[in-house]
Amino acid sequence: MRIGFIGLGNMGAAMAANLLKAGHEVTAYNRSPAKVAALAAEGARPATSVAEACQGDVVVSMLANDDAVEAVTFGGHGIVAALSEGAVHVSSSTISTALAERLTGAHAEAGQSFVAAPVFGRPEAAAAAKLFVVAAGAPATVAAVTPVFEAIGQRTFVLGEDPSAANLVKISGNFLIASVIESLGEAMALVGKAGVDKQQYLELLTSTLFDAPVYRTYGGLLAREEFSPTGFAATLGLKDVKLALSAGEELRVPLPVASLLRDRFLTLLATGGGELDWSAMGALTAWEAGGKAPA
Repeated sequence: MRIGFIGLGNMGAAMAANLLKAGHEVTAYNRSPAKVAALAAEGARPATSVAEACQGDVVVSMLANDDAVEAVTFGGHGIVAALSEGAVHVSSSTISTALAERLTGAHAEAGQSFVAAPVFGRPEAAAAAKLFVVAAGAPATVAAVTPVFEAIGQRTFVLGEDPSAANLVKISGNFLIASVIESLGEAMALVGKAGVDKQQYLELLTSTLFDAPVYRTYGGLLAREEFSPTGFAATLGLKDVKLALSAGEELRVPLPVASLLRDRFLTLLATGGGELDWSAMGALTAWEAGGKAPA
């Protein structure tokens, strides 16, 4: 397939590289030209504009937030204006359900198709093509872009025809991950202050009732106090918790834990931890109990 790829951050660069490895023709655009050059060395065609990346069958966007997606999608030189009739925009960004609905309508009006396909997995999973893809859109369109999902992930979950449903599920999943980070951090602070080795404690947890990737991954980061280099920035963690709260407000679903998590992320950001991995939020309790600040 001829695929445009917009957004070569921690996740996007690896996803685009795996599309190349799967034999697809990839044209890449990123605000930082150096990242485009690195992918071009692997065989991608560099694009100097969003419009130039939208000349194929599909364009995939993997960007940080609603503002970034809106900036490349709308306007005279955005994806909607540049994409040909019948082509597909696949958004793998974690965005609000409201923006997903707006994108669905704008592409339909332009005679294009839109599929929401956010992913679960950290950069190492993206590099290994082991992401979990959560997709939603018109069945024929989802089927047509399935080769994209097969190149970047180990399994795709299709949630129906409404793209915003995929974004809501992604938001809910990130809320759950943040909940695990906070609760793990509290538990480790409790046993750690009593002198229990945190790595030994994690081994006990993951060898018994908590043998799940989210406990192993984030428990390991917390036990090792390994919050840099950043896999997923704390600023993005705050953004996703706020998306959960916004969705809850819209649907009239109270999310009291999400409110707590918002405040915990705000504490981390206020004390200089915004560029740390979001797992650093779980280290706040140990700091508040007399330990060192997450760094």
